[in-house]
Amino acid sequence: MHLLPKGFSPVQSYLLPLVFVFMPVFGTSFNKTDITRELRIGLMLPKFPLVSLLPETTQRPMYPFFLQMVQPAVEIALQEVKATTLPFHQVSVVSNDTLCNVNTAQIVVVDHYFQYYVDVFLGPACEFSAAPVGRFTAHWNVPMITAGGNAQGFDQFTSMTRHGSPYTKLGTMILDFTNKFSWSSISPMVHEESGDYNDYSFLCGAIYFEMFRIAHNVSFVTFNQNREVDSETILKERVSPKARVVFICASSDTVRQIMIEAHTMEMTKGEYAFFSVNPFDSKYFGDPSWYRQSDSDVINKKAREAYRALMTIQLYSEKSEHYDQFAAKVKEKALAEFGYDFDANGEQVNSFVTAFHDAVILYALALNESLTEGANPRNGTDLSHRMWNRTFKGIAGDVTIDSNGDRDSDYSLKEMDSDGEFEVVGIFSGATKAFTMLKGKTIDWPGDTVPLDTPKCGFNGDKCIVDVNNNGMKFGMIAMAVILVLFVIIIVYVYRKYTYEKELANTSWKVKWNDITFSSKVTRRFGGSRMSLVSNDSGQSICGHNQQIFTVTGYYKGNVVAIKKLERDRIDLTRQVLMEMKVMREIQHDHVTKFVGCCGDAPNISILTEYCPKGSLQDILENDSIELDEMFKFSLLYDLVKGMHYIHSSMIHSHGNLKSSNCVVDNRFVLKVTDFGLNTVRQPDHPLDKETEDSYRYYHKRLWTAPELLRLPEIPSGGHPKGDVYSLGIIIQEIMLREGVFYFGEMDLSPEEIIQKVRQGTTTPFRPVVTRDQMPEEVMDMMNKCWAEDPPMRPDFSHIRTSVRKLNKGRETGNLVDNLLSRMEQYASNLEDLVEERTEAFYEEKKKAEELLYQILPKPVAEELKKGKPVTAETFEVVTIYFSDIVGFTKLSSQSTPLQVVDLLNDLYTAFDAVIDNFNVYKVETIGDAYMVVSGLPIRNGDYHAREIARMSLALLQRIKTFRIRHRSEERLKLRIGIHSGPAVAGVVGLKMPRYCLFGDTVNTASRMESNGEALKIHVSSSTKKILDLFGTFVLEKRGEIEMKGKGVQTTYWLQGELKDQNGICDFKYQEITV
Repeated sequence: MHLLPKGFSPVQSYLLPLVFVFMPVFGTSFNKTDITRELRIGLMLPKFPLVSLLPETTQRPMYPFFLQMVQPAVEIALQEVKATTLPFHQVSVVSNDTLCNVNTAQIVVVDHYFQYYVDVFLGPACEFSAAPVGRFTAHWNVPMITAGGNAQGFDQFTSMTRHGSPYTKLGTMILDFTNKFSWSSISPMVHEESGDYNDYSFLCGAIYFEMFRIAHNVSFVTFNQNREVDSETILKERVSPKARVVFICASSDTVRQIMIEAHTMEMTKGEYAFFSVNPFDSKYFGDPSWYRQSDSDVINKKAREAYRALMTIQLYSEKSEHYDQFAAKVKEKALAEFGYDFDANGEQVNSFVTAFHDAVILYALALNESLTEGANPRNGTDLSHRMWNRTFKGIAGDVTIDSNGDRDSDYSLKEMDSDGEFEVVGIFSGATKAFTMLKGKTIDWPGDTVPLDTPKCGFNGDKCIVDVNNNGMKFGMIAMAVILVLFVIIIVYVYRKYTYEKELANTSWKVKWNDITFSSKVTRRFGGSRMSLVSNDSGQSICGHNQQIFTVTGYYKGNVVAIKKLERDRIDLTRQVLMEMKVMREIQHDHVTKFVGCCGDAPNISILTEYCPKGSLQDILENDSIELDEMFKFSLLYDLVKGMHYIHSSMIHSHGNLKSSNCVVDNRFVLKVTDFGLNTVRQPDHPLDKETEDSYRYYHKRLWTAPELLRLPEIPSGGHPKGDVYSLGIIIQEIMLREGVFYFGEMDLSPEEIIQKVRQGTTTPFRPVVTRDQMPEEVMDMMNKCWAEDPPMRPDFSHIRTSVRKLNKGRETGNLVDNLLSRMEQYASNLEDLVEERTEAFYEEKKKAEELLYQILPKPVAEELKKGKPVTAETFEVVTIYFSDIVGFTKLSSQSTPLQVVDLLNDLYTAFDAVIDNFNVYKVETIGDAYMVVSGLPIRNGDYHAREIARMSLALLQRIKTFRIRHRSEERLKLRIGIHSGPAVAGVVGLKMPRYCLFGDTVNTASRMESNGEALKIHVSSSTKKILDLFGTFVLEKRGEIEMKGKGVQTTYWLQGELKDQNGICDFKYQEITV
């Protein structure tokens, strides 16, 4: 047992020191009078040599987990622990440097253990240093938590908790991924390097172990990183004969070298699958991108094509606002307290830093549990087991430690997109041990199919053996194959030639001047701006206010188009012109104006293009009423670069006249490049020179022209690609400063003077005056590269696009509708919701009105009236009419108030209406207590009308027996019913409050049947009885002959009920017969 300082209780002794061995010791002092106990934490990691006072450390490499990077995160974690988990205990930090060396690590760990009575070690992270420390801590029964020790074999160390990313877990991920594509022949390629930190060997070794463990065919290929790599020999002799799936464990530069060689050997066309296994996001492991500024454009292009066949495997963690705040805090603390600048060193807060932070949190949670439960916190085994097999909240999300003390890490699979950037397409979950593709993402295999595990003819072609004895057949087949291939090539060539000539002959681009409609209004580029391009006043400076420019517009085929007249007398349709027209018709891009056509009618020779109503970029920049923040400027710049990248990638190759006035903006604030292509057509028949053309205009429009072009006797209309890059540099100055083209502060130079100075090409090139505080440093560096005097020193648009995209990160689409105008989008969205809501309300009210109309008139009649058609009266050969009233209703009414009578009739007819909905009948009207219903009209139903009315009558009679009067519940209503069948005429009567009425003697007879009936009985005429007898299910009793007013003597019947299956009388509930 360790001796305790005087004044400490046994309870306080639970919190014994924790030690981080990092660098020379620093920490807080021990206060014996404090009632709390002091924790000492030691961390074993290499020290950043630039701040070390030890000369021998300056020769060591900069590790991704050295002190100045990790210690700030550890101290932040200790502050969190003090504030939450262990609020009543002080924590001090003791650190030392192990040099990532086995001997040094052993000495340091022993010294610190006996000097500081250590309770827990964090680190070391180097593999060879971690091994002896792990043995010591297991012997001392002291927990050891590290973000390193990832190699295979550390899972046997009983006191070690691996909080980083154990490579065996990565092997599990790769195993699941290869099983997903049925790959069993694998070739891990590993760079072996000397020294204590041989990470790539450990990395691929874990993959090899996992593959070999389940009997995969694994061909392990090693080579020395310190010697020049003969990639061709390795790929040809050691990889190709054994596998088609290759996992490369090497530095980023070596991976790039191997992929370029694989591309040269045509191994990147789809037969092979290459994976770069580099899980950590640190500068220490190199730049994973394909682009190298030190290489030529040719090599970079080859590397980009090769990387289409390469996927990368990295650790995956979801970034959040909380994580971003933590990273900023670490960077700030590292710079302020340790003198280390993450950004200046090109480093990020990587997974090692967050792992050590989370390690402190995990230990604090386990220690707090031990103290709470009264356990011995110095029992390293117990404390380690409390840290294992649990999940807690880390700085980058949930962290899961398995039952063996190893972290379950998530990994991402990335592939290169069309912009040359690597994006995540799939994720392996450490918790579920399963690989899944992201929604909407698929792997873009170079051969459009998953590479086979084994080639069809085997790795050496031995599975496709041809009988060598049959040479005649063999050579004959080869000759036929060659002839067939030549024939196909000729056919394809002829077809493509025919198609190409047909497209050249297509003159759909031709526009007749008379087909263009001109509005009486003049369309200007952008209201309220200064002049965009030229002025007749040659004495004005560039930045002076000038006259507003107007764009000629017209309507062609219903669309507004911009019309640019050319200084030509005619257009000769040469083959070159037709080829240029074909290319322009095929140009389609979001950031390039669409070519509409060309008018060849003299004297109106002109080009028609898409019209963008917001005007030119120059208009916007010179309009002081338009606020442009940095995001707006970057978005416009990104749009311009994307448009120029497309033009340079197309058959046009270069713009030749790029300037801010040739960049236009549409209604969505999307910038588009215009005034390009058709170089032959744009050449004027009578070109003006500086002697005949206005001097100011002549020189002003050349302010964007590259110096090497200005020195030519005649500037070519198409320019060249590097000249466009120079023009972009001038436009960047315009966008960022908004002071006009070629801004010189207080210096007032004419365009002619500027052109003369640019053309001279002095030692210090003459360029606009820009200071560092006027724009971000990255933008200024890119601008200076763009307008470099030497054209080969200027970057191409592919590289510029990548750089601007990084500056514009978080806004990948560059669409201001999504980024800058989000409030406008919200308003539009709210407006759409309101319109949708009002539309739904309209349809709901329309539905209610139609339902009300259908209750007033029959639906077929109502539909005719809605269409505006007249409804004529119609004769029906035979229908059945129902009449009923309430016996004693007059007396009941006299004994009730009017409101009670209204309530009674409303309740009664509501009940009746609910019943008749079950039958094919139509309610005609109610008059007082009288109720009239008909069946057989307006839609005829054969003889079923009598059956429907009979069944309805039985149902109503049944319903009246259960009906209760609201104000006289003890009394029962007595219903008297009469039914008669015969011809009738029906039609709509009146324009106001139209009614659907019945006419004919049948109506009168039915009414007489009701008035001559008896209470709670159904009185049926003989004509109705005849129809009912056809069904054979109705029970009728003959009443006899009675005298009816106006009808004489009539034989009538009582309807008693309806038989069910001929075996008895049924009630009104039955299965309806479909007519």
